[in-house]
Amino acid sequence: MINGNTEIIAHIGFPTHAFKAPMIYNPWFEKAGVNAIVVPMGCQAQDYPDFLRAVFKLANIRGALITMPHKVTTVGLLDEVFPTAAIAGSCNAVRRTADGRLQGDMFDGEGFVRGVLRKGLTLKGARALVVGSGGVGSAIAASLAAAGVAALSLFDVHGPSAQGLGERLRQHYPALDVVTGSNDPAGFDLVVNATPMGMNEGDAMPMDVSRIDSATFVGEVVMKTEMTAFLGAAQARGCQVQVGSDMLFEQIPAYLEFFGFPSTTPNVLRSIARLSY
Repeated sequence: MINGNTEIIAHIGFPTHAFKAPMIYNPWFEKAGVNAIVVPMGCQAQDYPDFLRAVFKLANIRGALITMPHKVTTVGLLDEVFPTAAIAGSCNAVRRTADGRLQGDMFDGEGFVRGVLRKGLTLKGARALVVGSGGVGSAIAASLAAAGVAALSLFDVHGPSAQGLGERLRQHYPALDVVTGSNDPAGFDLVVNATPMGMNEGDAMPMDVSRIDSATFVGEVVMKTEMTAFLGAAQARGCQVQVGSDMLFEQIPAYLEFFGFPSTTPNVLRSIARLSY
């Protein structure tokens, strides 16, 4: 039931067809008796800075979920950026303080890390490859560094993006072995597709799957379908995998706390979600 007291969480990105958050948050709000709703809002890059400021003029907005392609842009539009978002160079959650200031944080990396830890992967001392150095890839790399990996290899088709992320990581984690420039997945404990490859049928693979060892854990961020072609190929090689939606379920409790709502567990969220693909 939506009424005059309903609070809005804007889910801002483009395109919106792959959005899964409304199918998870809204059933939870209904179950928990929270008078709030997550609303998808399709906004293209050229309109985003003005739109973000405008949407936070609404009196009944509680916050915003930010997704592709706006996570990096958001950092420069806020009054305060929390440390994880600053390291990642991207932001996926924005809230307004009582005095009207906009604060931002990043939960993609935390959600990804919580998921692989829950599945039994040991990150302390591990070697990881993250392909894609945009908003989500940078966030995952930052959270993997915080979780204690020993070495991170970063790759992006736009080389300066990976190099910039590497420099930020070295500043905050001087003992971390960071290299850039290769997407060869051989020899890693964890490899991650943090690119949009897989959102559309026929997309190229983000890396050479034949080079992935069967003992390597393989993660994905694409959520348009549960089992992407990349994950399917990795699974066929015997790899343990994490689907994109796991990252989302794992980070939602942290989002709820950030926005000041009652929190819950990933298992409860999975049991009530109404996901469709």
